[in-house]
Amino acid sequence: MMREENGVRQRADETESGLRRDLSSRQVGMIAVGGAIGTGLFLGSGLAISIAGPAVLIAYVVAALAALALAYALAEMMVVHPEAGGFGAIAHRYLGGMAGFVQRWIYWAAQVVNIGSEVVAAGIYFRFWYPGVPLWLPVVAFSVIMLVVNAAAVRYFGEFEYWFAMIKVVTIVVFILLGAVYIVFGLPGADATGVGALTAHGGFLPNGIGAVWLALTVVTFSYLGTEAVSVTASESRNPTRDVPRAARGMVLRLALFYVLGMLVIVSILPWNSSSGGDELTRSPFVRLFEIAGVPAAAGVMNFVILTAALSAMNTNLYVTARMTYSLARDGYAPRWFAGLSGQGTPRRALLLSAVGLALAAAVSAFAPSSAFPVLLGIALFGALLTWLIIFASQLAFRHKRAAAGLPSSPVRLPGAPYTTVLAMLFVLAVLLTTPFTAQFGMAWKAGLPFVALLLLAYWLLRRRESRRPIEQRAET
Repeated sequence: MMREENGVRQRADETESGLRRDLSSRQVGMIAVGGAIGTGLFLGSGLAISIAGPAVLIAYVVAALAALALAYALAEMMVVHPEAGGFGAIAHRYLGGMAGFVQRWIYWAAQVVNIGSEVVAAGIYFRFWYPGVPLWLPVVAFSVIMLVVNAAAVRYFGEFEYWFAMIKVVTIVVFILLGAVYIVFGLPGADATGVGALTAHGGFLPNGIGAVWLALTVVTFSYLGTEAVSVTASESRNPTRDVPRAARGMVLRLALFYVLGMLVIVSILPWNSSSGGDELTRSPFVRLFEIAGVPAAAGVMNFVILTAALSAMNTNLYVTARMTYSLARDGYAPRWFAGLSGQGTPRRALLLSAVGLALAAAVSAFAPSSAFPVLLGIALFGALLTWLIIFASQLAFRHKRAAAGLPSSPVRLPGAPYTTVLAMLFVLAVLLTTPFTAQFGMAWKAGLPFVALLLLAYWLLRRRESRRPIEQRAET
């Protein structure tokens, strides 16, 4: 079916940008959850626990409130502007070209680094079963598979990601339910633990309130990915309904998963014995499943963690391709990347993400102790800077629409602009704290120079544009 808008014939299921509105409500909701839940909950949660002890629960609740504010801020803007590029396109519209350029490119870089590290991790998890296989083989195989999935029609990507994310969600729910039974009633051959471990080893705040704040730098990164839901707006069948519902539901689910999951962990295991490393066999999930008598618990969790890595990689490839496509449409990347396949997929933009994936994977595999910390620093800095710009965009969005006498959004962040400012201050404080942590010390050292490089690139682009004849600028 075709329709005509402003003299341009357009399919009824296409957006103004040419992308297809083929993502269903359930797919949008699960993509949002899948993008935010990576391998960190299964393997990396011990790091936050080792810093703050049982009081890590406070950190997860506080970070959840900031993520919820972000979700509402995004939903408020996206129902009015369901555009390709999501929050990056909105920053361009309300904060200007420089903000839109910097935000989209640094977010692209952050996600590409994440994709590269996830695919290397997936290769390592695969070798759990086949240790003799060289690492590069599963890394290349998984990269090709995920690129093929993303190059297909968006509805196939959505269905693939729905079921991959479902595996993670079901595993977490089973873990929480098993843990609750173990805590209250006990399991076969194991007596009930109760909640005495919350205060038995140095108290609920064994390292003081300052340790809770340091743990927040780790915990906040657990909620990064919340912003990815906005990118689905341009391909959702009903963005006005689906995006706000997915954003709110995602944060509430994440909060429940993380808070209840951490409550189970610190209740059944002494906090000072929880692993801060990434060895599969030391994961709290494996230990609980072994106590519950789950056959081959380590193998089962390896499969779950493998799918978690591939799911996060899959979603991030989707996001980076749409970011590149949005930049190309605005003239901040070569126009060639704005091309679409016959199925409405930005395959050319996906190629750029594939190149970045290959570079990040190579660096993380062959230079993990030298070059990769720099890339990770850019990713961490870029993710938090993205949140700050999203909140700033929402403040500008509200101000400019009110000044122009335009109706308010049907979805509104409660308490804004005060909640927006409080959330911005929180994110800024977390960013300022990163230099004081061993894990994220490279964030400022790598992030600031990269932002400076992006600002220089933007200045050069604008300067070149200003020198072009007016006729040529009008054509583009």
